[in-house]
Amino acid sequence: MFWVCISLFAFFLLLSIHPFVTYPLSLMPFRRSRTPVVASSFPTFAICVCAYNEERTIAEKARNMIAVAATVPHCELFIYVDGASDRTLEKLTPFRDRINVVAADIRRGKSHGMNVLVDRCTADIVVFTDANVELDRNALVEIAPWFGDEEVGCVCGHLVYSNPDESAMASSGSLYWRVEEAIKQLESDAYSVVGADGSLFAIRRSAHHVVPDDIIDDFYVSMMILADGMRVVRAPKALAFEKSATSTYDEFRRKIRIACQAFNVHRLIWPRIWRKPALAYCYVSHRLLKWLIGYNLLLAGIFLLLALMTVFPSGLVLVAVALLLGVFAVLLALGFGPAQKILAMLLSFAGTSWGVWRSVRGDRFQTWTPTPSARASGQR
Repeated sequence: MFWVCISLFAFFLLLSIHPFVTYPLSLMPFRRSRTPVVASSFPTFAICVCAYNEERTIAEKARNMIAVAATVPHCELFIYVDGASDRTLEKLTPFRDRINVVAADIRRGKSHGMNVLVDRCTADIVVFTDANVELDRNALVEIAPWFGDEEVGCVCGHLVYSNPDESAMASSGSLYWRVEEAIKQLESDAYSVVGADGSLFAIRRSAHHVVPDDIIDDFYVSMMILADGMRVVRAPKALAFEKSATSTYDEFRRKIRIACQAFNVHRLIWPRIWRKPALAYCYVSHRLLKWLIGYNLLLAGIFLLLALMTVFPSGLVLVAVALLLGVFAVLLALGFGPAQKILAMLLSFAGTSWGVWRSVRGDRFQTWTPTPSARASGQR
């Protein structure tokens, strides 16, 4: 019984760490240096943003879009205002001579808005970014050369969280994202990035797939491009800056929403993915197993507990566990930094697990409210 429980503990623990340890290691033998291909002509761009109740950030976002657009020969600018109930639309009035503002009377969600904007633009390359993200001035200049390779259908930017020291949650989120960006670079060098992030990614307009209104746009569009046989690469110098959520509650809710949306996408795209062995391996390793970390860690803990109970008296094991939890609670109460970061990470995994469950039971997040603690007038 002991060895059965220990084996199951090791199995579920391995599934938990595989996305961060053994998966990146498995990519390294296939890694090769990739450089952009200089195209014969510079592509035309369109920057598309969907906003809802972003009055605190939208004017700065508009100024940032105009500054970024000025670095390339031709760039259309679009902002879709998704039935905002605040002054988002009013704040955009001074920029209407340069930015195409599309205002919806009722909320339809980000994916619907992005579909509308892609349908209106005429550019070769469509760039998607979020309303609370500040793009580096040279982001388009860094993205453009990668599309010189006709096999590339999507280019991901490099997201940097600009407030890692504001709270334990912000610090944990920033650390997680630095690891995520490193894994994406490995994927880009070895095969293809498995899924873009909405803070900054660009696609060939001809490769765009219309996104169902209740499906998350960035993950769906980039994965459909991969399923079509095109590559998704990372432009490491195309920088985007975002303020991470500092509230544990805000981040927990955000993880639930993102995981629910992502798992809804999973059910749509899996029939196309499993037929491509390399893509299926990377997808399961980087995406599917990551969404299931909370469940795998819970199962690993249960089987470790059962293994210990086969060797030591059950009462003694339970008392030891209670003592460990008590010490952890005291460290949290004393504001011990590492304990707070561990709790933030565990809550993040728990939020993701709950989001997966909500997807399985049929929940949808077509619209949502911006995260309060991740909104500010400036991002850097």
